[in-house]
Amino acid sequence: MTADRWARTVRQQLGLGRLLPLGGARDGAWISEAAAGDALRRAVERDEPGVRVDGLRIALADPQETGEPVVPPPPSALPPGALRVTARFAATAAEPLPVTADRLRAVLSRAAAERIGLVVAEVDLRVTELLDPQAGPPPGPVSGAGSAGGSADGSADASPFGAPEPDDSDGSRVAAAALAVPGVSRLTGTLGRPVHLTAHQQPGEASLARRHARVDLAALADHRTVDVARAVRSAVSAALPDHPTVAVLVTALD
Repeated sequence: MTADRWARTVRQQLGLGRLLPLGGARDGAWISEAAAGDALRRAVERDEPGVRVDGLRIALADPQETGEPVVPPPPSALPPGALRVTARFAATAAEPLPVTADRLRAVLSRAAAERIGLVVAEVDLRVTELLDPQAGPPPGPVSGAGSAGGSADGSADASPFGAPEPDDSDGSRVAAAALAVPGVSRLTGTLGRPVHLTAHQQPGEASLARRHARVDLAALADHRTVDVARAVRSAVSAALPDHPTVAVLVTALD
């Protein structure tokens, strides 16, 4: 990898934010903080239009209380564990702020669980501004992590159509299997190629190394993200004769 390509990859990953565990330890899936944060903001805009989210971050609630993922994780991904959502928000004083905060906390918790599949244990909120109720809808939120649709410098994903190299027949089968799953919008190449095939030795096994596939993709926002990831893992494993282990990284929600 050239120095320029390495620098672009680092900028792209910084734009994604943290790579968060999606579902539980046995789900073998992760989602970018940027994609998850955008989905949570959309839920707030829809359900609490009088609230403006100024900053939103998602991290492990307790880094000491994590599990071992069932498959090799993407580079620098967080291990499976309960998450904490931290948000700053602005709202009018039309209702007591604790009431608004309780409703906002419920919206964020519900969207994280029901729309994405994140395991959220805590939602910490802080009021940053009182809005004028006569000023109309609050302006758009300020993103706490970069845009999930491209690199941090505004360039497109490294492989916008998600196509593996032409001579990579196994990669092509993996790509076709993933794209055929309902709820998959496209494959992405934010961390390099959209399909990564490697070999790994499973702990405690003396057998030959087993192949592992990682698929980077964008999912449709109207499908529950963790369910899409589970279906992709099953489809990709079945698409190759050696049935590799599979990890899924969701980098955007379309």
